[in-house]
Amino acid sequence: MTALIISSAVFVSLCIASFATMHFHPKLPLRHRDDDTNTVVRLVANIFVVMTSLVFGLMINSAKNTFENIDANVHSYATNLILLDRTLRTYGLGANDARQHLIRYVEEAIASPARADDTLRNERDTARFRLDMLGESLAAITPSDSFHESMFAGARQQYNRIVEQRWTIVEQSEGAIPMPLIGMLGAWLTLIFASFGYRAPMNTVVATMFLVSALLIAASVYLVLDMDIPFSGAIQISDAPLHRALAEMKSGT
Repeated sequence: MTALIISSAVFVSLCIASFATMHFHPKLPLRHRDDDTNTVVRLVANIFVVMTSLVFGLMINSAKNTFENIDANVHSYATNLILLDRTLRTYGLGANDARQHLIRYVEEAIASPARADDTLRNERDTARFRLDMLGESLAAITPSDSFHESMFAGARQQYNRIVEQRWTIVEQSEGAIPMPLIGMLGAWLTLIFASFGYRAPMNTVVATMFLVSALLIAASVYLVLDMDIPFSGAIQISDAPLHRALAEMKSGT
């Protein structure tokens, strides 16, 4: 929702800036419409075009890295869930209760993905509750021999790794692009479009080009911001690895 609001604000700002300068330019005094003034306006706009290109490129790269890192973490997380299930399966009947808690946890994690601000909103995290139940179930296991002791130690290590990875993924759900940078980018784009409207002829072709360009730039901003928060919006991290992990667990029950 935030990405949509910001991109909509960018679109409106660019349209207002370009059409306003195009409308008021003929009404300016002659000394504000001469060639020297136009040259200075174009030079200043070119400076911000370069700066905007660099900043927007950095934003794209940041969003891409965030998306790829979280996607890799989700695949690693699903793999560790499968490994823990196999360890519990190898342990035997004594770990059946823990396996059932693990399966229910994965089901809850798929149905209700966790967000970093859920705790701040005092929302109940059923998946975390299931994960805690899994930990308590593991703690209640009493190994009977050296083989089961080694399996139990491995299961505890895998469980701790899963808890760590879960919170890593949750904390990465907020995005990494700072809002002041987004605001500065919007201001630069507005200034650039205002310079484009300066001395531009008032006709249908020019107006259409301004509208289409503003729409495409706003769409680009939306896609970058949406990719930076990969658990919501149009571009999301796939939960297919968790579905495969759940299918693998249930195949062994």
